[in-house]
Amino acid sequence: MTGAAVAGLLAGYGIAVPVGAVGAHLVAVAARSPWRTGAGAALGVATADGVYALVAVAGGAALAPLLAPVATPLRWASVLVLLVLAAASARTAIRAHRAGTPVADRPATAPHRAFWAFLGLTILNPMTVLYFTALVLGGHVTTGPAEAAVFVAAAFAASASWQLLLASTGTLLGHALTGARARLLTGLASSALIAVLAVGLVV
Repeated sequence: MTGAAVAGLLAGYGIAVPVGAVGAHLVAVAARSPWRTGAGAALGVATADGVYALVAVAGGAALAPLLAPVATPLRWASVLVLLVLAAASARTAIRAHRAGTPVADRPATAPHRAFWAFLGLTILNPMTVLYFTALVLGGHVTTGPAEAAVFVAAAFAASASWQLLLASTGTLLGHALTGARARLLTGLASSALIAVLAVGLVV
């Protein structure tokens, strides 16, 4: 059990810590929203990681060959979604700056909407299930029912703790950068970073 828990924690942090386009978007959303919205988004990402961990231990070896033919279309779909998000984020930042709308007056995304949006965005990434499947095939986790459950729970907990840290960082950044110009610049910078990281998925 301890081995499965440690393997799950390492797997969860291994997929979560490298900040990609989804992580950058999470920080950007948290920076302009209440903490509970960022937390909802963070748990959406962690839930997707937990689902993929479950899929991997339940049948990752059998699913890997089936997933391979659609991995490229899924990757392109993920890129397109991220580019749309980057463009929408930049447009929102520019419109808010021109309108001079105070941050406190801007409508915040509900936590449950942020959860589902980030769950769907992360689910689009086929590399996550391939990552967990590789761990299973490499013998890094025992696939007995009890050990599998512990592995999945530990992977989810590790991912959730890291994503919540990113969301909290974004919230603190948002509180620190209260000026209109600073908000505009950070909004445009985060949009550019999301776009670059998205293109990096297929380059």
